[in-house]
Amino acid sequence: MNRDQSLARLDDAAEPFDLLVVGGGATGLGTAVDAARRGHRVALLERDDFAKGTSSRSTKLVHGGVRYLRQGNVSLVLEALKERGLLGRNAPHLVHNLAFVIPAYHWWEGPFYGIGLKVYDRLAGQLGLQPSRRLDRDQTIDRIQGIETANLIGGVLYHDGQFDDARLAVHLAMTADDLGAVVANHIEVEDVTKHEGVVTGVVARDRESGRRLQIGGRCVINATGVFVDCLRQRDDPGVSNLVRASQGIHLVLPKAFLPGDAAIMVPKTADGRVLFAVPWHDRVVVGTTDTPVDTIAAEPRALDQELDFVMRHARRYLAHDPGEDDVLSVFAGLRPLVDSGGGPTAALSRDHTIVVSESGLVTVTGGKWTTYRKMAQEVVDQAEMVAGVRPRACATESLRIHGWTHARIDEDYLRPYGADAERLRQLTREQPGWLERLHPRLPYREVEVVWAAREEMARTVEDVLARRTRALLLDADASAAAAARVAELLAAELGRDPDWQARQTDQFRQLADGYRFGPR
Repeated sequence: MNRDQSLARLDDAAEPFDLLVVGGGATGLGTAVDAARRGHRVALLERDDFAKGTSSRSTKLVHGGVRYLRQGNVSLVLEALKERGLLGRNAPHLVHNLAFVIPAYHWWEGPFYGIGLKVYDRLAGQLGLQPSRRLDRDQTIDRIQGIETANLIGGVLYHDGQFDDARLAVHLAMTADDLGAVVANHIEVEDVTKHEGVVTGVVARDRESGRRLQIGGRCVINATGVFVDCLRQRDDPGVSNLVRASQGIHLVLPKAFLPGDAAIMVPKTADGRVLFAVPWHDRVVVGTTDTPVDTIAAEPRALDQELDFVMRHARRYLAHDPGEDDVLSVFAGLRPLVDSGGGPTAALSRDHTIVVSESGLVTVTGGKWTTYRKMAQEVVDQAEMVAGVRPRACATESLRIHGWTHARIDEDYLRPYGADAERLRQLTREQPGWLERLHPRLPYREVEVVWAAREEMARTVEDVLARRTRALLLDADASAAAAARVAELLAAELGRDPDWQARQTDQFRQLADGYRFGPR
């Protein structure tokens, strides 16, 4: 992907795009891929960076949703299990099978959860991973080393999927670009344009240059997650809010707290959430909460009560109690839940919703990462009618996502790049110094910064350290220490001066402060 080329294509567009997507998270990117695969002329604009918001702050799971089965939402579970299977086939370099254990501390828990997970297995059908089974006490301890053993009776083992959310988002953007879509980040949509009351495009601003752009679209799709109401109110100032935001936070701990290769799943916490302790990138991610919030921010911060809640549960289920100094990073994300008129957010449906305004603005919100492809299929079906273009069949069920490969990749740091790994190796053969790590506590190499700038549209230190790599989530202190070198490498690639480097370094270090554990 090349941002300058994308901007030139926006400028040179002689006629409106068939579909103009606003928002570069999971839903928007999936929509752009689906529409481009059908052969439509597509543009996608993202205000910040791909997956800047909720889509980079998940629990890192591609799952059917055991909790939705408990709620009786079988249709959502069926859909998610199918999509889990398809995503594993279409992006095997980013999605893999992960074992989960539900520890049992009461006699009834093993049979109760065991039966439920057998239903989960059956619903997955031919797209299932491995069958669930009961474990005795010794087997449970063997599978989840680091579990609290006091009063432990046994457990239930089952399988779900795991992925790197931001890496998948970047590869979806690259897939859309490969299919001919115009994809651009750091472009803020400020308003919609209309003719005779019908939406005809958007007014946008390039946040790098400050330049205004007017971009036409036969159908404008609002896929901005928790921010959908902002664009809806630009379209119709009197419209009521569609979304209620719920905040989920995660703590990142050293691998030593859960040294095995299996995750812990707690089916029901005090706030009704499922709690996970998940091995990820040689760390352990523990979360999540479900806290209603009134303020929708681009950089949400964990609340003190959320930190306390997750720490208490981590200490309850881990043999070694983590302290505040053990927490490497804290990240928070906002879920866009469709407001059904009150009630706790934990009880709100995670189903997605598509709304078409009187002026033709198509809004899609809700849902979850696992079902992004199905959401995209449904919104493009609607958008084709609004745009007045010839309907075409969805063709993404078997579409290989950029980087697809089953080839063995020996270097750990190159595995998320899939088929692009050899091109990164070639860069290091040309510049062996780029094999240097960005920081001793981080797995990432300098070549990844160069690649991110040249091929993945990374424009800032944050783009690199938060999403092209996951350094900010893995270790806030180490990522802050790496910021200056990343700024230097980016400046060389993007043609930036020393003042830009200094500003970028300072801005990222301030951002990293918010990912450290401590009072909020």
